[in-house]
Amino acid sequence: MSVKTEAPDSRFAYVVVAARRARQLMAGAPPLVENPKSRQATRVAQQELKAGHLEFDIPARAGEEEEEKESKRR
Repeated sequence: MSVKTEAPDSRFAYVVVAARRARQLMAGAPPLVENPKSRQATRVAQQELKAGHLEFDIPARAGEEEEEKESKRR
């Protein structure tokens, strides 16, 4: 797993990351962008994600880690 800051290619992953950040904003976390374009937590989260202010990691699928280790050994 590696930490990423650019928006994920997968729509599902994008929605999951943005939703988690929106929950943090609704709980009182300060926005990471100066002068957000919107007051809605979901819109601010999307703006932060597109700007590359959020760090996240996407876990490897089952079996991918073993395949990576084997390919590095070769």
